Amino acid sequence: MNQHPLNIPSPRWISALEADRASGRKRLAVLVDPDHAKSPDTLNWIQDPAFSIVHTVLLGGSLVTEGSMDHTAQLIRDRTERPIVLFPGSPNQLTANADALLFLSVISGRNPDALIGKHVESAHRVRALGLDPVGCGYILIDGGKTTTAHYMSGSLPIPADKPDIAAATALAGHCLGMQCMYLDTGSGADQPVPADMIAAVRDTVPCPIIVGGGLRTPDAVMDAWAAGADLAVVGSAIEREPEFLRAFAATNASA
Repeated sequence: MNQHPLNIPSPRWISALEADRASGRKRLAVLVDPDHAKSPDTLNWIQDPAFSIVHTVLLGGSLVTEGSMDHTAQLIRDRTERPIVLFPGSPNQLTANADALLFLSVISGRNPDALIGKHVESAHRVRALGLDPVGCGYILIDGGKTTTAHYMSGSLPIPADKPDIAAATALAGHCLGMQCMYLDTGSGADQPVPADMIAAVRDTVPCPIIVGGGLRTPDAVMDAWAAGADLAVVGSAIEREPEFLRAFAATNASA
């Protein structure tokens, strides 16, 4: 596993996130889709001073058709020492050029392949690549439209007005031993995960909570943090407007 000087108490990524949760520190992650980052120029924003506010680079997508996980991970590695954590949509989205892997089980759905089937296919390769797998309960939430994540997972999202279902689902995942929960409306969603749903999950499980999908503004990120998210994930907003990180850094500086 690659080591990076992040001044964290443990080389394991999930241990660092757990420590941050215990101390009340909120973190920001950026999701990079290999299909949208095939040339070095598309990742120049990583070298902007404002990138210093980013804790983690997530790499992957619900559907990667042309991009290379190895190539994109190396482009990121050449630009930053921040940890690279895989966010795979399928067993072929793996690379040894990463620090950890979110071993995602779509616990909000009832598709056996997304719950355990794809994991069986990829487990030996994950170990062979030396990746640090993090058991993650992935919970899809309705964000106002059907996203690629909904379609590719073959599962219905939890309705946005049902925080009790999300909380019960997260609790089940926690009881099964999952190390973190990921609440997501999917890339390009019209709406983010509602604050009351994040809060309901936060009140129910002690593990770190990751929230992504529809976080288009610095205020949306800070709302997710305030509701109980430990790690907020921004993806499409960066692709559309690389200045997002500068705006976010400025907002944090003035807060």
